[in-house]
Amino acid sequence: MIVLIGPPGAGKTTVGGTLARRLGWPFVDTDRLVEVASGRAIGDIFVADGEAAFRELEQAAVAQALEGQADQVVALGGGAPMLEANQAALARHTVVYLEVSDATAIRRVGLAGGGRPLLAASPRAAWRAQMAQRGPVYRRLAQVVVPVDGLTPPQIAARIEAAVGESPLE
Repeated sequence: MIVLIGPPGAGKTTVGGTLARRLGWPFVDTDRLVEVASGRAIGDIFVADGEAAFRELEQAAVAQALEGQADQVVALGGGAPMLEANQAALARHTVVYLEVSDATAIRRVGLAGGGRPLLAASPRAAWRAQMAQRGPVYRRLAQVVVPVDGLTPPQIAARIEAAVGESPLE
């Protein structure tokens, strides 16, 4: 199993789908699992129920995805790796951190946060604050770090495939 982590705007969903197609594996996006299970968009969950309720749903989605079949690509939401239970589960899988600059990420999510509730108020400041907290965790959890700035999803997927092929974990 290859698990993609990183901040909003890193391209986890796009790259994950591309990588899964290259490998002939299924692709699972935990944000999508949350939306399907709840019948609501993530932004709606945040507004109606708050972040804590979203994190509970996300935890269940991450557990479901990480307990799935071995040959799959999984994209986690940006905050999912912050939970200790998820960190422990990730230790059993090949984790790839998609590292993106703040300029690229903000351009991708947009100045209005791109539908990402935790970035809506002030995307630049919120993204930088998140990365100050999350960046060290992403780096600690990852066996592979792939800088994504200036690369297309197929190029990123190819780099991941090459790096994971050399990885001792699976």
